[in-house]
Amino acid sequence: MKEIYILWLRQIKRYLRSKPRIVGSLGQPLLFLVALGFGFGPIYQKAGGGNYLEFLAPGIISMSILFTAVFSGIEIIWDRQFGFLKETLVAPIPRLNIMIGRTLGGATVAMLQGVIVFLISILIGFRPANLALFPLALLFMFLIALFFTGLGTAIASVLEDMQGFQLIMNFLVMPLFFLSGALFPLQGLPKTLRLISSANPLSYGVDGLRGTLVNGAHFGLPSDLLVLGVITIVILAIGSYLFSKIQI
Repeated sequence: MKEIYILWLRQIKRYLRSKPRIVGSLGQPLLFLVALGFGFGPIYQKAGGGNYLEFLAPGIISMSILFTAVFSGIEIIWDRQFGFLKETLVAPIPRLNIMIGRTLGGATVAMLQGVIVFLISILIGFRPANLALFPLALLFMFLIALFFTGLGTAIASVLEDMQGFQLIMNFLVMPLFFLSGALFPLQGLPKTLRLISSANPLSYGVDGLRGTLVNGAHFGLPSDLLVLGVITIVILAIGSYLFSKIQI
């Protein structure tokens, strides 16, 4: 447990020391919130959808967590190229503990990023419907972060260069985001898109956040929590197995 705590704390310290990284990672969520929230707001309202910023904010929070969590997997490739990963793996520590510590650290960092975006959205004009459900919203943030940190770790464990990782992420992350219902309602979609969105793990995270923050869940909070919890356990198991097979 001590090793897990040390690795978890190391990830957080690395994040807090990188102030340009923190500021830079807020640029895209802020752009989406302002440009889309206020740009499409009048159109969304005229179509009878209500306040678009309230609909959009949970999706952008999820987007921020998604990108931060998945790209934390790059650190495995970076550490492998510069020898830091070898020093960690040859230590008398079970690889499972190493993977858990790194994953928890990356997930915590991603959740902190989501909380920062949540606070920024409030400054812009977003108003949660029920603050009593905010602890549940934090749980959904953490599950999203945990799932995609595990996914990033699993992918990075079988790759050796950053170019390949970035290529896979571009084909994976952007479709996951755009087909999650983060930017548009899932109601009324064509059957094919509806099926794809239902198979998208991020859809349940976005829906869970939307349900807790603005009472707008599509699948229902129990379903969101169940699906997200189960697939998180599965991806962590896969990530742990692949990480244990890394050659040094």
